[in-house]
Amino acid sequence: MAFRIKHAGLTAGIAAVAVIAGGAWLLTHTGGLRSAKAAAPAAAPSDVDVAQQTVDISEKQAGGLKIQAAEERSFRVVKNAVGSIDFNQNMLVQAFTTNAGRIVDATLNVGDSVTKGQTLFTIDSPDLLQSESSLLAAAGVLELQTRTLNRVKQLLKTGGGAQKDVDQATSDQQTAEGNYKAARDAVRIFGKTEEEVDRILADRKVDSILRVPSPISGQIVARSAAPGLYVQPANAPAPYTLADLSTMWMIANVIETDAPAYRLGQPVAVTVPAYPDEVFRGTVTTLGVNIDPGTHRQLVRSVIEDPSHKLRAGMLATFSIEIDGPKAAVAVPSDAVVREGDGSMTVWVTTDRHRFQRRAVKVGLEQNGWRQILEGLNAGDLVASSGAIFLSNKFAIAATG
Repeated sequence: MAFRIKHAGLTAGIAAVAVIAGGAWLLTHTGGLRSAKAAAPAAAPSDVDVAQQTVDISEKQAGGLKIQAAEERSFRVVKNAVGSIDFNQNMLVQAFTTNAGRIVDATLNVGDSVTKGQTLFTIDSPDLLQSESSLLAAAGVLELQTRTLNRVKQLLKTGGGAQKDVDQATSDQQTAEGNYKAARDAVRIFGKTEEEVDRILADRKVDSILRVPSPISGQIVARSAAPGLYVQPANAPAPYTLADLSTMWMIANVIETDAPAYRLGQPVAVTVPAYPDEVFRGTVTTLGVNIDPGTHRQLVRSVIEDPSHKLRAGMLATFSIEIDGPKAAVAVPSDAVVREGDGSMTVWVTTDRHRFQRRAVKVGLEQNGWRQILEGLNAGDLVASSGAIFLSNKFAIAATG
């Protein structure tokens, strides 16, 4: 009996200790929670309203933004395409010799500038030699027939000749004169001047060197000429190829859907990577008459002015063609338009310069730092022209938080 009482007292004591320990733990834990709750700051009011798509900013933040009113501006209606620069083939000339022969002298090289009529190369021409020999022979016959005619005329006057002899001598002299003129013209066809022909006759010495002049003023773009090379008329390759580089071609192949927008005479603005800050001007001169069935593109060729000879054949080029007159439209600075993650375009509109509302817009052309707004904005609306990205990022963080 005494044992049971002791055991019961021990059990009660253990229970009391457990209650006291539990109470102490609960008190400590509760105090910790109260302390943690007291230490946590009150939640700040949100400056982003996702539902209304607005962002509020402080005075300091507003000072870092530039606010600007949308305004009406004129936009040129242009089409852009990529193409390449080429020689103006209408001003590209292959310089052939007019007669066969071997090249004697060819000193000009690719890149050299020449003027019209300047000697490109010379050849030793058997045809010229034959023509000059015929001229000397014709001159000799004419001289002989002229003396004969004068002699028979003198005999007729003194009664020692007959009229028929005079008539025959006159006919022969006229024939010789005609042959002489023909022979002289034949030599002149080779490029000999009247002075040079007279010198051949005076010296009675032939000169078989034929001078081949430049047909245009321009620049040598290709050469195959070499001393000793036998050349013939129109036998490719040409000894020299020349180009007038004051104009060049810009050749592009535009997409089929844009083909109706192009017309002859439209102004063209061309840029090339070599001169990124320079614009070359020209006009559309040729439109393809068919659409390529493989690429579904149309040829558009323009003549570009290049008086400084900066453009080179083969250069990659971008051109803009004004297909219509200027169009007035609402516009904002390009920085005011933000491309969102879903591809939509937005601007941030404000009335008090502190609360900004996101507004979706439809954009058009971009020219000279301004973006055309087709839908969603009116002239006079205030927008964030700088800092629009900041507002968009602030809104996106709140929307995904």
